[in-house]
Amino acid sequence: MKQIVKHFSVLMASMLLTGFAGMAQGSAAADNAKTKKDSNPVMKMYVIERNIPGAGQFSAEKLKTISETSCTVLTAMGPSIQWLHSYVTDDKIFCVYKAESIELIREHAKRGGFPANAIYEVETIISPETAK
Repeated sequence: MKQIVKHFSVLMASMLLTGFAGMAQGSAAADNAKTKKDSNPVMKMYVIERNIPGAGQFSAEKLKTISETSCTVLTAMGPSIQWLHSYVTDDKIFCVYKAESIELIREHAKRGGFPANAIYEVETIISPETAK
């Protein structure tokens, strides 16, 4: 009988240790997944005001060249900044970007040789759908 109790005790201890180790591994894996998830910064939306005299009169070729320069810089900077589109007016270009930080917007402007006279973080987007 002592032998059975001893084997049973060893078996129970092994099962408990294995269970706790498995729980610890599961907990570590969950913590690691949470850390990875939490380490993905949120992409915020920004509107950049660029004062560029005569921008509205730029040729299609000049606008293409500006666009190519911007895209080259964006590719080099990686996926933490994205250009969505721009609005060209007489003397300004208003660009809409997504980025992890305002610093990335400034860095893009610096590398591309573009002015970034004002940068606004978008708080909310409204449209005619908002009225419904």
